[in-house]
Amino acid sequence: MSNASHPYSQTRALLAITKASFKAIFANPSAIIFSVLFPIIFILIFGAFDNGGGVSYRIALTPDSDTTSEFYQGLIQTPVIKVKTFDDSLQLQQELQKGKLTAVLQIITDSHSNSRIVVRSTTASGNTLGSFLPVLDYIRMRIEQASQDPSMASIQIDPPIITEVRKYRQIDFILPGQLGFSILFSTLFGIAFSFFGLREQLVLKRFYATPINRLNILLGVGASRLSFQLLSVTVLLLFGHFAMDFTLHAGVTTFLEIIFMTIVMLFLLMGVGLIFSSIVKSDTSIPLLINLFGFPQMMLSGTFFPIDVFPGWLQQFCKILPLTQFNDAIRKLAFEGVPIWGCWSELLILGAWMFVIYFIAARTIKWE
Repeated sequence: MSNASHPYSQTRALLAITKASFKAIFANPSAIIFSVLFPIIFILIFGAFDNGGGVSYRIALTPDSDTTSEFYQGLIQTPVIKVKTFDDSLQLQQELQKGKLTAVLQIITDSHSNSRIVVRSTTASGNTLGSFLPVLDYIRMRIEQASQDPSMASIQIDPPIITEVRKYRQIDFILPGQLGFSILFSTLFGIAFSFFGLREQLVLKRFYATPINRLNILLGVGASRLSFQLLSVTVLLLFGHFAMDFTLHAGVTTFLEIIFMTIVMLFLLMGVGLIFSSIVKSDTSIPLLINLFGFPQMMLSGTFFPIDVFPGWLQQFCKILPLTQFNDAIRKLAFEGVPIWGCWSELLILGAWMFVIYFIAARTIKWE
């Protein structure tokens, strides 16, 4: 009688299942993170790229250039030209040798207000210099036409002075970024899941009950993962060097210096993995934490594109990220030939990160 008076409602059942499903989705933070937060982060990151499309020319001026001249005003008013300033002349030369600067200009003005433009560039900027020179000539003609005064001071653009340099290939930028990307996620996933599994299976508790030193337990757990990552880095370096002509400035010495820098980064990442494995209550939360830590670095650390595409305020944040320091150090060692002690600033920042990470790990690590 009860079933007859109250027939089963398929609609109510459907709504109940739908409601329960929604509750399950919103009860899982990773669903919200991957569906909403990450797309917003990507939109903000790519939206922060410098405005404007098409070809643009990054140039610098020598310190003695006349910035009061009409030609200088014409330069800064040309949308496709971006005038960069450098506090360090060595950094300027490095940017020029890599082809990141199209040219360095010297604007010389004499007592009669005549201007002479000296253009210096390198073979690394050959892909942009050819189209940049007509732009300079256009600026000169625009100034002359605007004046329409036959007695006006002249503007002379000298033929460019081009220095032969070692070619900076795309692989010299891409490979260090891929090394960092590979060890970042592989190490975090490997350490976090391995340590969490050993803890849940009470293996760590049994280890802890033995006389073995706790540090040796951690090193033993991480040794296989770190060794595997070093092997993968070795394979990538050798493949990049012999198959794609990746630059190793000092050969074997540079290779060993890159391995040393990789070991430093691996120990840092091992500490992060230990923290994640200790603070989660289930292994389903580990990927969420890893992606929250890793994805911003993947996008903001010069892995796939230089961080100078971002506005200045965001570049300052990018420079404190550990993956940025690793990527920059590898590029310095490999292409620029900087010795390992020349990467002291990167090592100092990585060391500071490591101190903070292991300070937290020492207080969060769980053995059972």
